[in-house]
Amino acid sequence: MNLRQPNANEATQTYNRSKSVSPMSGICTRCVDGCRGNCEIFKASFRGREVIYPGPYGSVTAGADKEYPVDYSHLNIQGYAVGAWGLPDGVEANPDNAIFPAVDTETEYGWDKKVRMKVPIFTGALGSTDTARKNWEHFAIGAAISGITLVCGENVCGVDPELQLDSNGMVSSSPEMNRRITTYNKFHEGYGEILVQMNVEDTRLGVAEYVSSKHDLDTIELKWGQGAKCIGGEIKVNTLERAVELKKRGYIVTPDPDDAAVQDAFRDTAIKEFERHSRLGFVTKEGFMDEVDRLRDLGFKRITLKTGAYSMVEAAMALKYCSEAKIDLLTFDGAPGGTGMSPWPMMEEWGIPTFYLQSLVYEFAEKLRAKGMRVPDLAMAGGFGSEDGVYKALAMGAPYVKAVCMGRGLMIPGFVGKNIGKWIQENDLPKTVSEFGTKPEEIFVNYEELAHKYGDELKDIPLGAVGIYTYTQKFRTGLQQIMAGARRFNLSTIGRNDVMALTEEASKVSGIHYVMNAYRDAAEAILDE
Repeated sequence: MNLRQPNANEATQTYNRSKSVSPMSGICTRCVDGCRGNCEIFKASFRGREVIYPGPYGSVTAGADKEYPVDYSHLNIQGYAVGAWGLPDGVEANPDNAIFPAVDTETEYGWDKKVRMKVPIFTGALGSTDTARKNWEHFAIGAAISGITLVCGENVCGVDPELQLDSNGMVSSSPEMNRRITTYNKFHEGYGEILVQMNVEDTRLGVAEYVSSKHDLDTIELKWGQGAKCIGGEIKVNTLERAVELKKRGYIVTPDPDDAAVQDAFRDTAIKEFERHSRLGFVTKEGFMDEVDRLRDLGFKRITLKTGAYSMVEAAMALKYCSEAKIDLLTFDGAPGGTGMSPWPMMEEWGIPTFYLQSLVYEFAEKLRAKGMRVPDLAMAGGFGSEDGVYKALAMGAPYVKAVCMGRGLMIPGFVGKNIGKWIQENDLPKTVSEFGTKPEEIFVNYEELAHKYGDELKDIPLGAVGIYTYTQKFRTGLQQIMAGARRFNLSTIGRNDVMALTEEASKVSGIHYVMNAYRDAAEAILDE
């Protein structure tokens, strides 16, 4: 199986001259002296470290395209011709009542103080990147009016140009963080929440103290592993002054903006930008428990944790520690997800793929349950983009997985809606859009619904937010149809038997019944009657 072709990818804006390449290295089978490019080796020969990242940086989202031996496409959803589970009490299961619009797609998470969401998806960590900053109104308002949780990611305070620190080096004012939180809360209607994520730098800067005292947030999220995919650049800056400023704030900035040779290269325009990195976190049980206690003492009602595609040792640590600490939501982020801020080789080759990671997490969760321990509510992340994939993740992880964290899948509708607004203003609508009309109310099928609900406030809802709302409504309807086909009218009724493995390998990895064995005993019993 050709899992991927290295040395050339649209994400890095590179390609092979030859159609014939070595499967392992991606180098053309006939590499010619005098070739004009443009494979990754060719481009890296003069642009160096720039080729590590998807580009143009800050204008794209990128997700790995490595084809794994087993993934969620190797599961199919079971359908049934009898039964109806999860209808409200007192509602009779019959053809008049068991209709797909009656399916309840709401979910909730939390140890004691629950948060409800209208659909079982929420945004990934939209932190200090330019993509998040420039599109925040679209993302935040879109999440709020859709009734889902929004994660405000790492380093927002740390890269705020207007950041003010007190005499102890702690955040005393961060206008950018203030904007992030108030934008979401303006349209928050009781479903979902905004929570702020913290890494090493955020902890040192006192971000938890700031958002607790300034905004009285209920929830804060810890993160194991810093930056994009554990060690990513996360953001780039294109001025020497900004690079020096971030280094003074304690960040790792590469190349070193204080190096005279680097400064000369920047003036020569050979170096056009600098990367700002976060430090790696080091996890210990004692340190984790102490930090959870500290955050609760600050007044946070809920503590969540996001961890990455680390080894199964870290997966076991996360589950065990979160159970003992009564963490409200534990999100596992598997390969090959990403929003485009990670080094491309790491996105392609680093970490446990989501399907395998979820299989391990379920196995370990069952072991904790067998020991009498309560498993925290779980969420999966890592490459999801549609309701069928989310349903499979919910079923495969039942009863522990309550939602799926989506990065690009929820960012893209924001981009689309924003750009439709821009194209309308410029009278430059592409045919893919103009075939439906030239005004927002003609183009967006849910526009009038929002107009009736919000009235004059609609002017404060950008079209990117309308795009996210429209996508989540499509997601909700599609999920209702899938659930109705499985006769599940409430998310809590979805179980592992509601999916089947299409290959024996997928069955072996996940523990899901192979399609030729699923429900065989019941089927044989009917034949033997």
